[in-house]
Amino acid sequence: MEIISPQNDQEWKAYFQLRFDVLREPWNQPAGSEVLGDEDQAIHAMAMDGDVAIGVARMHASGPLQGQVRCVAVARGQQGKGVGKAIMIYLEDMARNKGWKEIILEARENAVPFYKALGYEIQKESYLLFNEIQHYTMTKSLV
Repeated sequence: MEIISPQNDQEWKAYFQLRFDVLREPWNQPAGSEVLGDEDQAIHAMAMDGDVAIGVARMHASGPLQGQVRCVAVARGQQGKGVGKAIMIYLEDMARNKGWKEIILEARENAVPFYKALGYEIQKESYLLFNEIQHYTMTKSLV
């Protein structure tokens, strides 16, 4: 497994398709809803198994010395195999290289144990996505 940042049209297509397949399609959201308005300002990470995208995530500046991770998605059949952990370690290293001191994220309820295992702590219950997916604000200090 290799973690890359998508560079060409084929990689970007695979990146967004995986994000859609895991985070949007199961809740009957329209194609295109997986693309956010500030993609050009984010750091993108994509886990590759050969030429197949198996995990994706993005991070952007969200405050003084703080980055926010969003849109973490691991392909069905690849979950529980260290793909998400590798992506998060990659993004945390990128954040440290930028001098950021903290990462914040909004975790879906079913992902809270994953983030806790990586050292993230729940700060509060936040919002309900699609009227059914509870999210929790979580943070991790990088110092």
